[in-house]
Amino acid sequence: MSLIVVGSVAYDAVETPHGRIDRMLGGACTYISLAASYYTKVGIVAVVGEDFAQADVDLLASRAIDLEGLERAPGKTFFWSGKYSDDMNDRETLQTDLNVFADFQPKLPASYRAESYLLLGNIQPDLQRAVRDQMTNPRLVGGDTMNYWIDGSRAALLETLKGWDFLLINDSEARSLSGESNLKRAARKILDMGPSTLVVKRGEYGAMLFRGDSYFVVPGYLLEEVFDPTGAGDCFAGGFVGYLAQCGFDLRDPNLDPKILHRAVIHGSVMGSFCCEKFGVDRFRTLTRAEIDGRFEEFRRFTEF
Repeated sequence: MSLIVVGSVAYDAVETPHGRIDRMLGGACTYISLAASYYTKVGIVAVVGEDFAQADVDLLASRAIDLEGLERAPGKTFFWSGKYSDDMNDRETLQTDLNVFADFQPKLPASYRAESYLLLGNIQPDLQRAVRDQMTNPRLVGGDTMNYWIDGSRAALLETLKGWDFLLINDSEARSLSGESNLKRAARKILDMGPSTLVVKRGEYGAMLFRGDSYFVVPGYLLEEVFDPTGAGDCFAGGFVGYLAQCGFDLRDPNLDPKILHRAVIHGSVMGSFCCEKFGVDRFRTLTRAEIDGRFEEFRRFTEF
């Protein structure tokens, strides 16, 4: 089963306690698709500028990511710059240049529209809904959002969520969207907005999955060194949905096995942890499926009860 990923492909400048990189491949679509490519076929829909390097095209292609939906427009690629605190839990945005991404109007190639899985990165809710409408009959649709859209485009976001099967957000976004400080109450309100499944990403503290009256909680993976957390949440999303696509999963199946969702959360956590081990996407230049499966088994051992 193939996964279609829509979002940003960017260049980032990042400073952490381990150093500074002035220009590296980034963007939500990039991280999601790289992580998901270890589980399933992936096609991306994004826009880049004339400055987008062939070496970065080659990296995506090396993971067999379909690039038919990667548009190249006159101008520069989306650029973001940020600096992380000493404990890596906070970051300051120093610069954001939307460049060609400012006029992004995602259009799915005809070959993408009948695919089964759609993950919508953090873009304007009306655009997310327009992409969903281009799909013919997907098994699983969902994505991400942020406080900027929760606060500034709430009506559009709520309309968009009605057409989603799952939502992946962090704990502060869950509280902002629901108006509840307690995450269990927050989840109940968000599930009433449309998605049947909610995943709350909590960074180094792990993740929580909510569905109906049930929930599943997993700790974060303990790394000895966190070099760069940029993209970790997107890699979580890629691992989560990529694994579901690998399983041919359909949330609307009345006989679905909830443990598949639980394992998907673990795979998301695994991919997020690998992302943090090097700057940007560098870990994906050498990462193997055997390493992923090994870390999954390590998760199984340290959470066994």
